[in-house]
Amino acid sequence: MTFNSLIFLLFLAIFFPLYFATRGVTRIWLCLIASYIFYGWWDYRFLALIAASTIVDYAIGRMMYATTDPWKRRLLIIVTVVVNLTFLGFFKYFNFFIDSFHQMSDTLGLGFSPSTLEITLPIGISFYTFMSMSYTIDIYRGELPAEKSLLKFATFIAFFPHLVAGPILRARDLLPQLHGNHRLHRPRVVIGLALILMGYFKKVGVADSAALVVDKIFDEPAVHSSLGLLVGVVLYAFQIYCDFSGYSDIAIGLALIMGVNFIENFRTPYISKNFSEFWSRWHISLSTWLRDYLYIPLGGNRFGKFNTQRNLLLTMLLGGLWHGADWKFVIWGALHGMYLVFQRLIGKRWDRLRKMLRVPDFLNNAILITVVFSLTCLAWVFFRANSTADALHIIHRIFSFDDFTLASVRNKILVAKVALLIGVLLVIEAADRRFDMEALLLKSPAFRVAAYATLLWLIALFGTFGSSTFIYFQF
Repeated sequence: MTFNSLIFLLFLAIFFPLYFATRGVTRIWLCLIASYIFYGWWDYRFLALIAASTIVDYAIGRMMYATTDPWKRRLLIIVTVVVNLTFLGFFKYFNFFIDSFHQMSDTLGLGFSPSTLEITLPIGISFYTFMSMSYTIDIYRGELPAEKSLLKFATFIAFFPHLVAGPILRARDLLPQLHGNHRLHRPRVVIGLALILMGYFKKVGVADSAALVVDKIFDEPAVHSSLGLLVGVVLYAFQIYCDFSGYSDIAIGLALIMGVNFIENFRTPYISKNFSEFWSRWHISLSTWLRDYLYIPLGGNRFGKFNTQRNLLLTMLLGGLWHGADWKFVIWGALHGMYLVFQRLIGKRWDRLRKMLRVPDFLNNAILITVVFSLTCLAWVFFRANSTADALHIIHRIFSFDDFTLASVRNKILVAKVALLIGVLLVIEAADRRFDMEALLLKSPAFRVAAYATLLWLIALFGTFGSSTFIYFQF
């Protein structure tokens, strides 16, 4: 069941009246059952996996919280991390490592040819595994009490708005909110509906329209010109942003209507002036998870420049591998790791140079935003390409400048449509940064009706319909 499907709208039409008609334990049972129906709609067999993960971490969390023996606590945290990573590793990386070993054996002439199992990747496993791990790690650190109710903990893990593609929530943020009887609250509904409509505009309007161009370009890069390939790369940057942030907007909006606050997951990342800022704006729930549970435990920036740079590279490499079992994701993560390291090496030198040259702030900002966006797009090539070889071919063709004429760009009308939608998106986001849109929505009925009507009109007129899945479902 996807957010952009008719069955999901029917699901909501049944769920919301029941949700606001119930209280206490009954409401929590409703949320859990609805979440399991939502998840099981893809493949009911994986309900056993999410249930097993939930029970293991609930039990270990309770045992860990009940003891002060450091050895027992250490043993328990090792067990839960190993169990979670084993689940994640088997389903997500088994075929990747077997295929990689097979390729290496062929290169070395060993002739090893294993029969590879076709392991189906459970949707959302990376997201709920990280959530579950953060819960037990926080208990181990003494930052969180263990949840007494298995029902509430299971609902925290499976809560359907975030289950499939995040945001990656922390137990300390969501669990306390499951203890309250949230009533239908007009301001929450107003803002929640605006977020949901914006999310659908991003997904159905921008991302799915861009996909019609991007898929053709990346599936057959050899038949496109340098400029055509560059257009495809830039459109993909906006496709993945609108696809993923659109999902997050819908998830946050749904939860808000239910009386539950999710963390912000995207904050106009393409206006970032450096890569530290980019990762504070892009997939915020993952970047903060990697910071708190990987980068800082590795040592963070506490032990000198070399160790800091090593920790940045390791964190981003593992962040890339989290996205998928393919070397192209490792390369994507490595590039962002190198960007962060390079930024630390030249940042102060650039500041001194621009002050010496008296570069105006607006020009400096424009240069930095352009550089960061361009390098981000370079990394996106590896993220989207069908293979590493295709990614290298696309980059080589773009920088060969063999045909940079507008006449060489295919599907011009569709490209123009997507460019127009991106322009509308940028105007909306600029207005949101400039004005207090939430206050306007709440105070002005006329503005509220106009905003809702505009978004609905944009979705209906320019949307690409077909219930295509969200990109991050594969992660």
